[in-house]
Amino acid sequence: MKQQVGDYVLQRLREWGVDQVFGYPGDGINGLVAAFGRANNKPQFVQARHEEMAAFQATGFAKFSGKVGVCTATSGPGAIHLLNGLYDAKLDHVPVVAIVGQTARSAMGGSYQQEVDLQSLFKDVASDYLVEVNVSSQLPNALDRAFRTAMTRHAPTAVIIPADLQEEPYEPPEHEFKQVPSSPPHAVTATVIAPYTEIEQAAEIIDAGSKVAVLVGQGARSAAREVVELAELTGAGVAKALLGKDVLPDDLPFVTGPIGLLGSRPSYEMMRDCDTLVIIGSNFPYTQFMPEFGQARAVQIDIDGTMIGMRYPTEVNLVGDAKATLAELIPLLRRKEDRSWREKIEQNVVRWWETVERQAMLQAKPVNPMRVVWELSKQLPDNAIVTADSGSSTNWYARCLRFRIGTRGSLSGTLATMGPGVPYAIGAKFAHPERPAIALVGDGAMQMNGMAELLTIARYYRQWSDPRLIVCVFHNNDLNQVTWELRSMGGAPKFEESQILPETSYADLARCMGLPSVAIDDPDQLADAWSLALSADRPVLIDVRCDPEVPPIPPHATYEQMKDTAEAVMRGDPDGWHLMWQGVKTKAQEFVPHRSSS
Repeated sequence: MKQQVGDYVLQRLREWGVDQVFGYPGDGINGLVAAFGRANNKPQFVQARHEEMAAFQATGFAKFSGKVGVCTATSGPGAIHLLNGLYDAKLDHVPVVAIVGQTARSAMGGSYQQEVDLQSLFKDVASDYLVEVNVSSQLPNALDRAFRTAMTRHAPTAVIIPADLQEEPYEPPEHEFKQVPSSPPHAVTATVIAPYTEIEQAAEIIDAGSKVAVLVGQGARSAAREVVELAELTGAGVAKALLGKDVLPDDLPFVTGPIGLLGSRPSYEMMRDCDTLVIIGSNFPYTQFMPEFGQARAVQIDIDGTMIGMRYPTEVNLVGDAKATLAELIPLLRRKEDRSWREKIEQNVVRWWETVERQAMLQAKPVNPMRVVWELSKQLPDNAIVTADSGSSTNWYARCLRFRIGTRGSLSGTLATMGPGVPYAIGAKFAHPERPAIALVGDGAMQMNGMAELLTIARYYRQWSDPRLIVCVFHNNDLNQVTWELRSMGGAPKFEESQILPETSYADLARCMGLPSVAIDDPDQLADAWSLALSADRPVLIDVRCDPEVPPIPPHATYEQMKDTAEAVMRGDPDGWHLMWQGVKTKAQEFVPHRSSS
């Protein structure tokens, strides 16, 4: 029997080393689905509960594996559902290939069922490479370019294959006019290093500074050792953008933690006082949290020349791989003998973690959400993978969770979409089935789509050599981040019709889906709950009833933000005096004397 197009697609995926395709079936990809059956499910078709979740799973897989994530969906509505997950990949610079069905070629242009102009639909999200395949001889080149482009440009790409073509015999390209061949799949590895003269200029700027600050993002992950060496030579502190949280562990004394609205006080103070800034692999967008313009001389290192020099007025922009470029830069630097700047940073870091601990241990009604993450920090395995969702729980992930060496973590950074926490963890487990995964998820995101993906976890966890996947739900019945934004950015009281979530027991739902669970309404139960979940032989859900009025106050909260929050209370915010009391208690912890000086 002659090989069909669907069979060839899967063959090419195998040749690219693809082991999983995250998707949901539909008649627009029937030919592809049938090919999975003929191929004994190699690569494995991982069935999500929704196409958006499949795209998130592919993105999570790519983030944690370093490989290309692959997702698939049918024509029309299935293709539309992929978009949010693919935009997440696009904005966080993650390689994903989407294989999308389309209505039969004979029906195109006839307003046929589920016919959508997919090239118009995908032309932005897959702007680096988008192709519709209309004859089988296009396939090798189309698929290979999709993979090579995704890997080279760290971006999502899309290949559209009409339904009828999937079932036709595959005909390879021939050696003739208007035929486009392709080369066998291979790793795309290119180490780019900035010109040496520019590296010398960067070294001169860094050497001239006496108060050096370093900001790292996810682009510095492969250069962790070099970043540490840079910091030791220059006496710098290192702040981490949200996507760079796992670049360095938080137990290094000069790591100041997160920056920005979700940031730490030592990061804020370091940026406020530094005279030199080195940005490595970060596209952190909030300039107001960087030094004042003109205060600091700045150098940036980034692999993407289109994204460099656009967040802060940098004097030297080094376009190149972070690890290779730092390896050339470091030998040119002189060690700074005056360590007073470094000592001040390290003292601030110690004080900050003491503050976080005090804030986490404050009483709340019933559980302080900060303590949920603080207790996890004490038991976090070195090789854990942690995913977070968008919402107020992101604050606690960013500020309170102390990563160790070897810990990986991520979330939806630039798109900041709700919903990827649980599917990211699923993608992570397929990327690293030997490592435990933990998803920190607000109840808004859980109700949006996380609950359904518990079924996906229950279906596949037996395949993972380490079956631990812990979903921790911050259960406060409030779309909490938006509630606080209403208060602190506009002085508007909480509008309960839009903000209150329907009550449900996530623990009961998990048990209905075949997963063990723990329900918590007492903070003293948290340590045992994490211990139980981390020692379990299967996935576990932890349902924690949290106080929605524990404020995600940044340590650099402005007078206007505090005034607006007070105005929201005066305008009739529900339970307003409780939220003010929690805010006062939380903020006051920043002013408690340092332990060593008390």
